[in-house]
Order: sequence, then structure tokens, then C-alpha cells
Amino acid sequence: MHKLPMSRRLAHALTLTTSAALAAFAPPALALNPNSTSVQMFEWSWPDIATECTQWLGPKGFGGVQISPPGASKVANGWWGVYQPVNYANLTSRMGTPAQLQAMINTCHTAGVRVYADIVVNQMADGSGTATDGSTWNAATLSYPFFSASDFHPNCNINPEDYNSPAGRGNVQNCRLGGLPDLATESSYVQGQIVNYLKSLLAMGVDGFRIDAAKHMPATAWTSIMSAVKAAYPKTLQGEPIWVTQEIINDGEVDRPSYFPIGTLNEFQFTSAMRDVFRNNNGLNLASIPSVMGTWGNWGGSWGFIQPQNATVFITNWDTERNGGSLNINNANGNDGANQRYTLANIFMLAQGYGEAQLYSGFKFSNTDADRPSTSPYSGGVPQINVVWDFAHRWTPLANMVAFRNAAIGQAQQNWIVGNNGNQVAFSRGNVGFVALNNSGSAWTRTFATGLPAGTYCNVINGNKNAAGTGCTADTVTVDASGNASFTVPANNSGANPAVAIYTGQKLSGGGGTGGGTGGTGSCSVTFTIANANTTFGQNLRVVGNVTGLGAWAPGSGFALTIQGSGANVPWTGTVALPAGTAIQYKYVKWNGSTAVWESNQATGSGNREFTSCASGSVSRNDGNFKF
Repeated sequence: MHKLPMSRRLAHALTLTTSAALAAFAPPALALNPNSTSVQMFEWSWPDIATECTQWLGPKGFGGVQISPPGASKVANGWWGVYQPVNYANLTSRMGTPAQLQAMINTCHTAGVRVYADIVVNQMADGSGTATDGSTWNAATLSYPFFSASDFHPNCNINPEDYNSPAGRGNVQNCRLGGLPDLATESSYVQGQIVNYLKSLLAMGVDGFRIDAAKHMPATAWTSIMSAVKAAYPKTLQGEPIWVTQEIINDGEVDRPSYFPIGTLNEFQFTSAMRDVFRNNNGLNLASIPSVMGTWGNWGGSWGFIQPQNATVFITNWDTERNGGSLNINNANGNDGANQRYTLANIFMLAQGYGEAQLYSGFKFSNTDADRPSTSPYSGGVPQINVVWDFAHRWTPLANMVAFRNAAIGQAQQNWIVGNNGNQVAFSRGNVGFVALNNSGSAWTRTFATGLPAGTYCNVINGNKNAAGTGCTADTVTVDASGNASFTVPANNSGANPAVAIYTGQKLSGGGGTGGGTGGTGSCSVTFTIANANTTFGQNLRVVGNVTGLGAWAPGSGFALTIQGSGANVPWTGTVALPAGTAIQYKYVKWNGSTAVWESNQATGSGNREFTSCASGSVSRNDGNFKF
């Protein structure tokens, strides 16, 4: 058994006790936003993230915020210092103190936002010195708080050819990444220290983890680590499964499926594909997307995308915007913001249904090693957007698409339309949302099949409903009785946002409510609510019945409900206008865009739910549980 000096063991115990004491002040479980979209707030301080959760992330529907590594790390004149940890016992970091971390977690939960921590445990800091918590280390002697030389792999280098075949897997996992001392994560003692670290964060209310450099550690090690963590914390303090995503760049040596049981993977194929199709690299354009990544229910494509339940996707992160691996908005690797490719790619990511999406919010730089700004993101409490910090998560087209994505959970991608030049595409998400993107220098005018109910909608790329709900703060789109709409999508060099997006949650009139129906005189507004359907990824719930507003028994045309939270069994609800004073028969149906799973395992007939709609006004159908 690896023994620590009494002072080290005592100090570690005191740190964990402190974390547990801080957790005692955490509020009880609160209602959280759907977890379809999170945002990476790169090197934002804990107090500033708390402010942003309250002011923006919660109200706009973000499900989570991914924070930079919260442990003690090297003090460096560069952003990369936080990725060189010194110890895992003290949570005093560049972003704030343990008390500030706890306060931020509590504040974000109150706002409906989960907190995900970036976890760096593959490597330790190089050199020597004093860390953010005042502790010291010496890489030359492999001397760190709670670790000694026997806890590390021997010093060796990862060669470029090691990434090309399974034969190099040993070096990738056991040698030094970037020359940094490599922890032996297969060691039971090292795993114990990592388990303690994760448990201390969960005790404070953290909802999940991003595992940095996951491919440089064995999947078996992380399976063991998470098993031990989940034995103590089967659920988070908010009562949800622990969220885990892993940084695994696909290449010839990595076996990605071996990591699936641990959590989702950062699907860098998506990041690379978005860079290439929006920049028109290698003959690709927006029309190439289905062939590259696959289509709804048939994912994979020519690039071998993993299945969406295993994937977390993003347009850029702090690494890729600095190494040229993605689109970006900084001049260091080409400014994709100048012609709006960056904005368009993020709109596409939030509009489409593959994987769980992450926006990225960082800071401006010209030197790729540049440290986080010393300037606050706010001035007198006012956010300084696109000044020093980019605040991309507050850009109107991106921020408004978060609610679009929440509304479209489980809705199939349909009605794929390609413009004349291959750089103009449009598609719908079931009968809930529709988006059109123009990555060309020519305006795109046509009549689009939106798949949406008739009515007038706000174009959320430019605005939302006004405070009274009677109009839009920007332009509108009118959908006719056949689901068609005629409009122009501006060119991407016109100065206007080169996209149009509409969805039922931003509908002004027509169709009666938020998801379908005919509305107007002689209608009854009916709110349907159902729970415990045990849905799986890609499924949504629809109400399918004997009237047109419920699809006339066709599941693909049924009325789509909206999930109220996250998980397989949370309630789904929605309001639709149905004919007044009419005998209604209906069932709830799980629908993935091609396959229907009916209540009671049958379509129409015995077991139908029944009621007579109201003569006017509204009525609620609180139907309890899905019938199996």
C-alpha cells in the first residue's frame, strides 16, 4: 500500500472535509433547463460565471456551463497553465477560491444551469515552483503533493507515428504528452486520488466532468474510477446521472468504442467537417454534409461519425482555435467571423439533431499562447461583448438558437433542401423548427417547405417575440396552410445575418398554439401532458389521434410535445388547437422520425384515450403515465 506522510494525508482529509462542509450550503435540487446545449466558458472566473448564469445562461435555456480546471495548477504566463495541475486536493485555482466555486455552483443551479468541470489528471506540471494554492512541486524529482516518483510512468516520448496504428497505443498512454510527467492512472493509488478529487467536486454540486486527454489514459482505468465515484454518488446532488464527456481525437491507434461506457466523446470529426464544408476545403460544401456525417437514423457517413448518443459536438474549443483545427473568430488562424462562416456553422450545429452541442465562449488573442485577459468581462456590470472577451454565447443568432434546439429535441431532420451552388441548405426538425443557411455571396430566394403549421413566426436569427407577445423585435416569416414559406436568405457578405430560423415557440399567430392545429373560430386549446415514457435518444413524444391537428392517426404528422427537463421519464407537454365540441380519440406515440412506438403496442382501436373538446377556451389533459 502506498503510504503518504501524515501531514499530506491529514491535509488531504482536511481539504475533502472543507469541500463537504461547503456542500452543506448547497440548495436542494432545482428545476434545470434541458441538457441539449452547454457552453464552454474558457477561463472565466467563478464570480463572473455566476453572474452570467443569472443574467443570461439560465434565461436563454442553456443546460450547462463547462468551467476550466478547478484544481491547483502551475502559475504560468499563458492560458495553458491551468492544464498543468500540481495537486487535486486544493480547489484554489486561477478562476477563484473554493468558496467562490461553491457560490457559483449554487447560483447556476438556481438559474437552471448545470456545472461541468474540466478534469486534468493525465499529466502534472513541468518545472518547479509555487502553485495557485501555495503548494510546491518539482518535476525533476517527480515530487508533488500526494504523489511521488512511483506514481508516474517512466520518462519517454510519444512519437508522431504512434498515432497511426494500434502498435503505438502503449506509447500514447504511457509516455509524456507535451513532455509533461505522466501519471500511472492504472495504479490503484493514483485512481484513489482521482476518485477523491471527483467526489469532492460532486459534494459541492458539480454535475459532471470533461476528461481532458482521455485517449492518453486506459479506458479500463476510467471505468474503474467512475465505478468507484458512482458507488458514492449514483446521482448528482440535483438527482441526475453524472454527465461525462471525454477528449478523444480519432486516429489509427485509439479504440473509441472502449470509452463509450464511460461517457460521450468529443466528436472532433464534426469540428473538422464544419471547418471544411464552411470553408469549402477539398471540394466540400454545405451540400456535402449528409454524405460526410450521415443522416437522421443513419449516422456515420464517409467520415465514420460515432452514433449521436455517444457524441458531444462543438465548432471550436480553446485548442482547435489555436492550432488551426477548426473555424474560429481570431486572426491567428484566419478570421471566419469576417464572412460569418463561424456564426453560420454554430447555427447549423444548434439547428441539427446529432449529438449534444457545446458553444464556446473565450477571449480575443493574436498570440496563441496569450493568457486570459486581466480585464473583466463586465464594466459597471454591463457585458463588454466582442471587446476583449468575445461573449459568443450572447450573439443573438447563437443565443436564440439554444431555445430552438431545446424545442426540437427528438425531432427528425427532414425536408433537406440544397440551393443552386451547394453552399445554401435548409431543413426542418419535424413540425417544430425550420432553418435556412446561406454560405454564399448570393442571396437565396425561393419557396421553402418548412414542415411547420400555418402562422406567423419570428426569425430568431435576428430577434424574438416582443414583451407583450404580440409582435417580433425583428423580421417575421409567414407559413401557409401547406407548410410553405417564401422569403430571401441574405448573402453571407451582405452585412445581414445570412440565415433564417423559425420554430413553434416563437410563433405569433395562426395554427393555435405552439405546435400545430388549425386555430381560429370554433377551436378548443388543449394542453396534453404525459410522463414516464422511457424515451431513448432520438425519440420524442407525439399525440396522434382522429383529427387533423393530431395527424389523423399518422404518427409522422402527429402533434409534437416538448420535453420538460432531461431524462427518459420526465414529463412532456404541449398545447394545440383542436376543433371545438368534437369527440377526440388519441394515443401518445414515441417517434424517432421513421418508427412509431404506440401506447398499448397498437395503433387505433381499443385502449384509445377519449374526451370531448371544449366549446371554446382551453382544457388540460393530464394523462399520467405512458401506457406500455
